[in-house]
Amino acid sequence: MNDDCYLWNPSPTPSLPVIGSDRRMPIRRIFCVGRNYLGHAAEMGAPVDKRTMRPFYFFKDAGSIVASGSRIPYPPGTANLHYEMELVLAIGRPGFRVSETEASAMLYGYAAGLDLTRRDLQLQAREAGKPWDLAKNFENAAVCSEIVPSETVMTKGAITLEVNGTTRQQSDISMLIWSIPELISDLSSFYHLQAGDLIYTGTPEGVGALVPGDRLRGYVEGVGDVALEIGEPE
Repeated sequence: MNDDCYLWNPSPTPSLPVIGSDRRMPIRRIFCVGRNYLGHAAEMGAPVDKRTMRPFYFFKDAGSIVASGSRIPYPPGTANLHYEMELVLAIGRPGFRVSETEASAMLYGYAAGLDLTRRDLQLQAREAGKPWDLAKNFENAAVCSEIVPSETVMTKGAITLEVNGTTRQQSDISMLIWSIPELISDLSSFYHLQAGDLIYTGTPEGVGALVPGDRLRGYVEGVGDVALEIGEPE
């Protein structure tokens, strides 16, 4: 089917560069894991007990992807934009109802990401028992580095975020409540995961507000850096 059959030209496919390749990864869907570090769950006033709970998820549109190193406008509709530094999983092959052992084979690689959140809208929605869509899914809300191909399942590695040169978040991948295989396996029980899906695995404690002019630099050991500048609102 060519473009002539559409009323207007389809939007370009969102994609990310891949280290060591001249081809890019097309992004299909973005799944995000909520409260996957005990410290962050506590600071949000919603403790997690893995013995009685399972992971929960929210979505960001693939069009919300923005490349590391970008400068974005402070988003509309909020007075309390927050940063959340995360390890990102890149899925490289399809899988449905896979075991934790099988889940590792679905990994294409990793990236360093920032889940931007309109925190005031999230808290309002949570208080009213409403969905988080306006708080989490908006333009430029999913910042991501280059994809690093890797067949290794990460079990540890420092994760940090600096804002204007000051460390705001600092933890280790080993502190994830639900591990990488557990997340992929659980998510595949609800969805047919496909190549090009991204999974933002959750953020450590230390989240906080951003203002125009802020410069962010995050790091995941063994994966790389992600950088962002917050501009003035449009």
